[in-house]
Amino acid sequence: MPRRPPRRPDPGLDLSFHLLAQEELPEPFDPRTAFPELGPVELEVGSGKGLFLTSAAAAAAGRNFLGIEIAHGYARLTAGKLAAAAARNARMIRGDAGFIVGSLLPDACLAGMHVYFPDPWWKARHRKRRVLSEGFLAQAGRVLTTGSLLHIWTDVEEYFEEALAAAARTGLFAAPSEEAASEPRHDLDYRTHFERRTRLAGLPVWRAALERLTNAAPPRRVTASPARTSEPSAGPTPTVPAQSDRAAPPPVSDSGQ
Repeated sequence: MPRRPPRRPDPGLDLSFHLLAQEELPEPFDPRTAFPELGPVELEVGSGKGLFLTSAAAAAAGRNFLGIEIAHGYARLTAGKLAAAAARNARMIRGDAGFIVGSLLPDACLAGMHVYFPDPWWKARHRKRRVLSEGFLAQAGRVLTTGSLLHIWTDVEEYFEEALAAAARTGLFAAPSEEAASEPRHDLDYRTHFERRTRLAGLPVWRAALERLTNAAPPRRVTASPARTSEPSAGPTPTVPAQSDRAAPPPVSDSGQ
């Protein structure tokens, strides 16, 4: 059954502050200049329905939060939630996270990065589209400040182990620390909607935080830019579909396991 499209924001909301388009961003794009108040900036890759971004912005007024979402409908949905909350410390970018992180963001500009429940791309021929590749993680290390954290959560153990191994090969991160699950205090007290759905179904979630090391040399920013659109880039770092757009796992008979 096809998924329903995301709900449209209230047409009376002004999204001009909260919704940015990739093609409008300068190169390089320093996210610290994108907010009215100076403060550390954290990035969420693949914001989906926006639960993390809206909750984090409300809970940490002294920090700024930027989300990237390739799916236009979900980017608008999250921007609408931020606009309705009058959040001035959170904004959405409709665009390709692989391109933005690898080619637009300058070195050491982020105080944290969050990648929650990225699409596992189940079929073997699609594995190259996984966002948590060694190339993307090397660029993530480049844009993170020393001592800041990369948060990785997924419900796919094989993808989790693959991502941690790729992060280790970059030489930019310390050994991962496990992040414990907290008991929800209300129905939406979860990091994302996908975490809520997974935990309510009684399924496991794998979580880790990786600290950016002090003495590791990151790669250079990729300056050869593709066309400045929000279409998937042709570079080595794949796009990140919304959490809500993730394909369901294949039947056991098709998985080869």
